[in-house]
Amino acid sequence: MKARTAKEVQKFTDIPNVGKRIAADFQALGIAKPQDLKKHKAFMLYTKLSKMTGVRQDPCVLDTFIAVVDFMNGAPARPWWWYTAERKKQFPNI
Repeated sequence: MKARTAKEVQKFTDIPNVGKRIAADFQALGIAKPQDLKKHKAFMLYTKLSKMTGVRQDPCVLDTFIAVVDFMNGAPARPWWWYTAERKKQFPNI
């Protein structure tokens, strides 16, 4: 069951849109606990992950990161694709 609010989150996979793969990405990025996501910028996480892996990540990863950071900062849970238009406007080259 996914968390309805950031306060309910105990582990990464409690966050809407986060499965095992994205949870592993956060850990690889050095984020120890879900609450630490509040102080991060989604684009910076996306860029760092791309550099770490040596592969430009799929744009939906950035959409997911935006959704997750937004949720952890108090926004309602929304599907990752809700953020696609925002990402395309903010980062047209991705």
